[in-house]
Amino acid sequence: MGNHGSFMALALALAEKAAKAGEVPVGAVIVDSKSGEILASTYNQIEAASDPTAHAELIAIRTAAAQVGAARLITADLYVTLEPCPMCAQAISFARLRRLYFGASDPKGGGVEHGARIFAQPTCHHRPEVYGGIDELRAARLLRDFFKARR
Repeated sequence: MGNHGSFMALALALAEKAAKAGEVPVGAVIVDSKSGEILASTYNQIEAASDPTAHAELIAIRTAAAQVGAARLITADLYVTLEPCPMCAQAISFARLRRLYFGASDPKGGGVEHGARIFAQPTCHHRPEVYGGIDELRAARLLRDFFKARR
């Protein structure tokens, strides 16, 4: 079975792939906590798909749910390089993911520790365990370098 570091390392490698493809560098990996099996690994595909909802987390959730044949991913953990936005945080709740591990915080667009704080809302039906700041410096540097090159 892999460990947290290797799953976040994979998410970061996927984020690098996203940047090379001209996408905002966010990578996501969903792992079954019982078997250690990777159920999904992907990155942002907003530009490629011309789809504003093609965030790494949503693609990963769809892929993992199809893989297990269920809409609820109660034994699954999500590793993502950036704090999820409110849309993705709500999807994480709907999918009943067990744990969320993220890299860099997102004070402008985040929906977990910033902004809407989806999991703190009384209307939120499921709150995963949340662990932020995993390999945060590397994740933040990827994003900073990507946007610096765009300016």
